[in-house]
Amino acid sequence: MKTASRILGRAFFLAGYEVQDAPRYGAERRGAPIFAYVRAARSPINERGIIQHPDLVVVADDSLIGLPAAGVLAGLTDRTIFLLYSDTDEKSWQHRLNLKNRLFTIPVDQQAADPLQRRYAGVSCVGGAARLTGVIDQATLNTAIEEEMADRSPLTVSTNIDHANTTFSLLVQHDTIIEEGEPISAVEYTSPEWLELAAEPAAISAPAIYGGGTSCKVKTGLWRTMRPVIQYEKCRQCWWICSTFCPDSAISVTENRYTRIDYDHCKGCMVCVMQCPSHAILAIAEKDADKVTLQEVPS
Repeated sequence: MKTASRILGRAFFLAGYEVQDAPRYGAERRGAPIFAYVRAARSPINERGIIQHPDLVVVADDSLIGLPAAGVLAGLTDRTIFLLYSDTDEKSWQHRLNLKNRLFTIPVDQQAADPLQRRYAGVSCVGGAARLTGVIDQATLNTAIEEEMADRSPLTVSTNIDHANTTFSLLVQHDTIIEEGEPISAVEYTSPEWLELAAEPAAISAPAIYGGGTSCKVKTGLWRTMRPVIQYEKCRQCWWICSTFCPDSAISVTENRYTRIDYDHCKGCMVCVMQCPSHAILAIAEKDADKVTLQEVPS
């Protein structure tokens, strides 16, 4: 999404707009939700910070919609438009979210069937966003992709352009439907009401540490959007690989040299999936975890 925001921002710039584009990170870990913002205007942009009331919300991973920390539905207005990269149809999403806003979906392509291979979701969303704005033509979009991905191979660049163009053509009937946001008046702006808190004595507010900290009671597995699942029939018992590479020590080794994943603390970084030489660890979406029966560790 960071690259997608830069491509969209560059496309606006090539179309003659002043632009701001910036990513915003939450927890700096692999698999954490990432946000990116793009502002575009014909005149200089004096506003800074996140977009409080977006005209267009683009979601490349529909599993984040139900995650409060992702804030996908924050700051909506009646004219906010949604663009989702999802196989679920538009009517179903509007029913689920109880929204009256206009909502469009981009079908997940066959090359992205594997959750770890959704490498074209971002650029597909860029193609759709460019079409909905109505001010970025296809040639400008392609040039922006070429310039932002200049350090990639020609095959990678052409493949990304193909995916962007596919979505650009898919939304041809919805060209130029995004309305420009209204300017925010600095004169009528109401400043926040700050609460003045009295400082406490140091004896009360200063920390007192009596022992080493522990993360055992902090169930960081709640952050997870993807879940690694071990297929023991394929496991070669090379336990030192996955257990060593796990950055959170969430993989333990049993007495018979098999590994077990602690889902209370596994954050879903998928490092074990990529390091497993026998491809014995699958990656599944957390929302589908209840459909998979976990195998018992062999005795």
